[in-house]
Amino acid sequence: MNALIEGIQKNKFAVLGRAGMDMFADPIGVKSENASTFKADLGGSSANICVGLSKLGSYSALITSVSDDAVGRFCLNRLKYYGVDTQFVKYVSGEYRTSLAIYESCINNFQNVIYRNNAADFQVTNEDISRINYSDFGALIATGTVLACEPSRSATFLAFEKAKEAGLPIIFDIDYRPYSWSSPEIASDVLTQAGKQSDLLIGNDEEFDFMAGGIKKGLKVAERLAKNSERIVIYKMGSEGAITFASGNEIRTGIFPAAPVKPNGAGDSFMAGLLSSISEGRDLTEAIYRGSACAAIVVSKPGCAPAMPTHDQLDAFMKKHPHPKRV
Repeated sequence: MNALIEGIQKNKFAVLGRAGMDMFADPIGVKSENASTFKADLGGSSANICVGLSKLGSYSALITSVSDDAVGRFCLNRLKYYGVDTQFVKYVSGEYRTSLAIYESCINNFQNVIYRNNAADFQVTNEDISRINYSDFGALIATGTVLACEPSRSATFLAFEKAKEAGLPIIFDIDYRPYSWSSPEIASDVLTQAGKQSDLLIGNDEEFDFMAGGIKKGLKVAERLAKNSERIVIYKMGSEGAITFASGNEIRTGIFPAAPVKPNGAGDSFMAGLLSSISEGRDLTEAIYRGSACAAIVVSKPGCAPAMPTHDQLDAFMKKHPHPKRV
């Protein structure tokens, strides 16, 4: 685990995955089909993680592809606006398209309509991966969606190899999105392979259940992946909090109260808050709580990237809210 913590504490993260455009209905509470106004900003899980890290004072570089059109350029401009390094973002032409998500700030019957036809982010190749100097970073982050299709799948596993050769820990968020995969069986096999190669594995109970092949079986998978290894596994349970397996110990944590206006973006913000806090030298339990605080902040505001807290906003939240009781 020491190598993992030391890598995170370098506070320089290479992040594999997608960027997309989010359009969310305005004002808060309006359903998408009734809206006359939408606000646009950056979205996509990996882009959100990059923004979350950047706003908390960490260095992040996104490795992805976007379409060579107005939407792709919009995403690139927003990444730069938030301080994300875009040197590894590639434009792709033809029929490939950057993802578009249309949703609302309305927790009841929340709708998120996602367009991922011919997704541009799946066009990251081995060549793209090979031009990265991994020794410039402290850790590699990937989300599960990058493994759903080729050539991105092979490129991601190549990135894992090169990261390990350079001594970088691998941080993996399962991020299972069924619509991106050709079959559940392939998804389960590939995500399990990635989980075994990771040094820090994060997922919710439904994602671990999926990997285990049955309801209520995921916790055993999380325990097994952490057992007799230096791997940290964080098993998230929504309102029930989380169980973290590390060095033979279990850390059980609750969640902070929130007045949510949407459910999305919480996991991405949790990841950013967790890693930035570890990079500051905070212990794992405190880092988990700060990640949970970031999630509570993000679900309470419209949008994803714009809702990610700054360091001052996170500190202010932590001063105002005592740690929730452990589950």
